[in-house]
Amino acid sequence: MKENIKKRSWMRWLVFLAGLEIIAVSINLFYGPINIAAGGSTGISILVDAVWGINRSVTVFIVNVLMLILAAIFLGKKTTKNIALGSFVLPILMQITPSFKATDNELLAVIYGGALMGLGVSLLYRVNASSGGTTIPPMILKKYFYLNPAVTLLCIDMIIIFLNIFVDGWNAFFLAAFSQLVTAITMNYTETGFDKKYQVRIMSNDHLEEIRNKLQEDYVGLTIYDVVGGYSDDKKKQLLIIVDTNEYGALITKIHEIDEEAFIVTSSVAKVHGGRWGI
Repeated sequence: MKENIKKRSWMRWLVFLAGLEIIAVSINLFYGPINIAAGGSTGISILVDAVWGINRSVTVFIVNVLMLILAAIFLGKKTTKNIALGSFVLPILMQITPSFKATDNELLAVIYGGALMGLGVSLLYRVNASSGGTTIPPMILKKYFYLNPAVTLLCIDMIIIFLNIFVDGWNAFFLAAFSQLVTAITMNYTETGFDKKYQVRIMSNDHLEEIRNKLQEDYVGLTIYDVVGGYSDDKKKQLLIIVDTNEYGALITKIHEIDEEAFIVTSSVAKVHGGRWGI
């Protein structure tokens, strides 16, 4: 038991540091060299660097400290403690990570930078950690005004993105906005995975048993539910099965070969654990 706890603790720290380092790489190799501020305290640091030439890691440290003070005042010690480590480690990693222009193509830079930023933030979310900075005001607004933190964080990021216009023109603004989209898409796929499944619910008035027997020959994990018809008030059974996306077409064909009038409802499933899909 102690070994498992220790192993998980080490894994958590590795994921935590990896997430912060990936964020540092996205800033130092892609966003920073082309002066594109895509939100957050790192975005503020890029704008400050472009206008006044102040080291980006110093600006991130100052912004994060100010945000931690707000957290201590409005959110309490426990929340502040959870955020503090990431707030201090990120500027250190930004300082020691080499900074250079990885590509001369600005569009490629924001695509790679956005993807890395999304990956880094997602890794932090996986271990319930944060890099601090502008993630703190939304938490305060949620606590006192019940505002959605995702919406308020987006508003803050959009303000920072808008400031690109005054620093480097409209082109920088559009690139920053596009990178935000790339980050959001990356976070979505990092959280849910690329290997999506389909959840299929099947009902048939006269041929459900035949469909069940047919599917049991070719698939595992078939589940049967007792349901009640909303119109007829009759007791019926419903089949539920999870399949990979490449199996879906064949599944529908097999069902329709038995009953063309079968009622089928399909929904996307982000992730499946257990059974033939493992952990």
